[in-house]
This record gives sequence, C-alpha cells and structure tokens, in this order.
Amino acid sequence: MGVKQLSFFSEVNEKEVRRIVGRELKQYKALKVSLENKLERQEAGIAFLYPSLHSEESKKELKVKQMERALQNALDDIEREIIKQKYLSTTRVKDINLYIEMGLTKDQYYSYKRQAILQIATALGII
Repeated sequence: MGVKQLSFFSEVNEKEVRRIVGRELKQYKALKVSLENKLERQEAGIAFLYPSLHSEESKKELKVKQMERALQNALDDIEREIIKQKYLSTTRVKDINLYIEMGLTKDQYYSYKRQAILQIATALGII
C-alpha cells in the first residue's frame, strides 16, 4: 500500500468503517438467501409465499451483486478467507481461533482483516 493510500485510510474512522462493513456483510448473508428463495419460488411458479412489507427487490439484487463482486475481486485469498470465516459463516468464530487455524500470527491476521475491511468499504463506496 502506497503512502498516498495510507494517508487516505488514516482520515477515515476505522471503527465506524468496521461497524458498517460488518453490518453490511451480515445483511448480505440474509439478502443472498432471500434472492435464492425468490428464484426457488419463481421456478415453482409461486409469486408470493410470505407477506412482504416492502418491495425493493432490485435494490436487494444490486446489493448482493455488488457485495459478491467486492468479495471476489477486491480481496486476496487470505483476506477473503478471513471475511468468509469471520462474517459469512453460520457459526461465530473468535479471531484467535481463526488466526491459529489459518497459521497466521496475531499481527498478520489483524493486518489482513483490517485491509480486507478497508478494501470492501472502498469497493462498495462506503469510503
């Protein structure tokens, strides 16, 4: 990462960025399931199975598509694995267990995690 990028990221509130990205990753899991369920209903010829309180289907689809692009194209393999295990898993994983399992030092793990969150935030236009 160049000096210019470091100064850019130091201007943002990283705690707030982590909070927002974490919330968006959790929402992404639910939105992805929602879209899979929608496709399943369409294949079965059923328009509505449950009541819907809002109809922002195109917004949901766009959010899923953009998050998938960010996860696939903005992260390297280690960063993607950390995000997948930490935020997209169905079970809660502690950081210590994850970095030990991945064979990373604590410093390496948190550096990769920080970079992944900043990359996702940048790719999604959050920062």
